[in-house]
Amino acid sequence: MQFTIQRNRLTNSVQHVMRAVSSRTTIPILTGIKIVADNNGITFTGSDSDISIESFIPVEEDGDQLIEMKQTGSIVLNARFFGDIVRKLPMDTVEIVAEDSQHILIKSGKAEFNLNGFDPSEYPLLPQISEEDVFSMPGDLLKTMIRQTVFAVSTSEIRPILTGVNWQIENGNLTCVATDSHRLSRKSSPIDVPGDVSYQTVIPGKSLIELSKILDDSDRPVNIVITENQILFKTKNIHFFTRRLEGNYPDTSRLIPTDYKTNITLDGKLFNDAIDRASLLAREERNNVVKLTSQGRNVLEISSNTPEIGHVSEEIPIESLEGEELMISFSAKYMMEALRAVDGTEITISFTGAMRPFIIRSEEDPSVLQLILPVRTA
Repeated sequence: MQFTIQRNRLTNSVQHVMRAVSSRTTIPILTGIKIVADNNGITFTGSDSDISIESFIPVEEDGDQLIEMKQTGSIVLNARFFGDIVRKLPMDTVEIVAEDSQHILIKSGKAEFNLNGFDPSEYPLLPQISEEDVFSMPGDLLKTMIRQTVFAVSTSEIRPILTGVNWQIENGNLTCVATDSHRLSRKSSPIDVPGDVSYQTVIPGKSLIELSKILDDSDRPVNIVITENQILFKTKNIHFFTRRLEGNYPDTSRLIPTDYKTNITLDGKLFNDAIDRASLLAREERNNVVKLTSQGRNVLEISSNTPEIGHVSEEIPIESLEGEELMISFSAKYMMEALRAVDGTEITISFTGAMRPFIIRSEEDPSVLQLILPVRTA
């Protein structure tokens, strides 16, 4: 194997596939990146059994030559060392030469690295996915839907199904739901699928976070293939495989209140900043609890009390309060994460009681819903 390649393209591809490589794996070869060079280009692969990522660099793209291919071949290299090396090479081009599948020479300018490799024939094969049922959606929409939901997945393995985001496709609409049983995040959007197509799958939150880091902010389509136990996300030069979570996702629709006792409309950034300040004295507390108390129809008091540290309170103006006066306590962390996921400046918070779930919505984007359970305080 011998080729010369642009360093920035090499670095980008290596960084992409390294997101799937785990240093904690018990399979030594999975600490490596598989490199396959053929006459069409170079394919880089990283995997940890749960996630597998392929990144392809063509020999030529849009009339520009990216690779000078002299000899095809393959090798597996330690991901950490190879990633550090290519990132710090001195010149804009890199030459890679492998006489066999066990050793490689990396040259850039006056810098030369000799690196030992693994036998590529021992690298696990990626899932073979039939591409009969494919749908697509714009990459920026996919990235937004991940951002607005994935933070609410559970980090506990007690109920593994809750560590994923539930995807439901029905009537040409995709609905993503995440919950850790203390809060819930939901985002819906129409997508380009026939109206009679329906899917339901749960995708690991960790996989979606890594996918989001790879996606750019363009509206270029991402093709999505759902099979019995795998999902494939395909962009122009990247294939991202992830397993599906097994089990039945809970019916979350019954958690969402349909009638409310109090509705508050206010500026989301102003509210978020006040919550952030109130949480400064509550960070030592396990639940990071702040209290919200209405003061008439146009003012809210946000406060926090940690006896061994101190007390903080702040009043902020609100646009309107409809219904009953309010006093409620909740996790500041959950509230700030929910507010960051709700686009728009004007938000409405709907309450059903001091110990019942409350809903956060944006006036500008009603397709996003955030639900938080209050915290009981003495």
